[in-house]
Amino acid sequence: MNINNSERLSFRLMDKNDKQLLWQLDQDSEVMKFITGGKISSMEKIEHVFIPRMEAYLNKEKGWGLWQVNLLTDNTYLGWILIRPMQFFSDHPELDNLEIGWRFFRDTWGKGYATEAAQQVMQSLHLQLGYNQFSAIADEDNHASIKVMKKLGMHYVKTYHHKDQLIDCQVAYYQVNKNPNIL
Repeated sequence: MNINNSERLSFRLMDKNDKQLLWQLDQDSEVMKFITGGKISSMEKIEHVFIPRMEAYLNKEKGWGLWQVNLLTDNTYLGWILIRPMQFFSDHPELDNLEIGWRFFRDTWGKGYATEAAQQVMQSLHLQLGYNQFSAIADEDNHASIKVMKKLGMHYVKTYHHKDQLIDCQVAYYQVNKNPNIL
């Protein structure tokens, strides 16, 4: 599974060797505001929590993992797009409902990169592997991420309390199924 370049962006599946890149992104309290309440990640947390979680769902053939997003013009690392089954870490993962998430450096915000990257990843997964259902969650106060969800054609499903090793908050759950806007 590969993600084709979009108009401005290239994509590469990340792995444990990318711990420095993952750590760099998490060093801005504004980036982490709606994930950890603004607490930046230590390298120890990246190595012992984040990377083992990523490796648990990493599957190149299925397109699951963190897709590094870079600018085509100069290969600048902008952030990543997450793809994995919804409820992956539960007893009932939804293998036909892919969770999509994103995290980008603050200086990239407001330039449409998250939307462009998420659209390209969704389109590639749909066309190459036949995935039709995509979902996303965000802290209910994270209006920027909710705006991206709406731009992706997603519709509000519900609000609920989400708790795992990384997040503990009320989240808004959005979903799209066979959206013609991603084709």
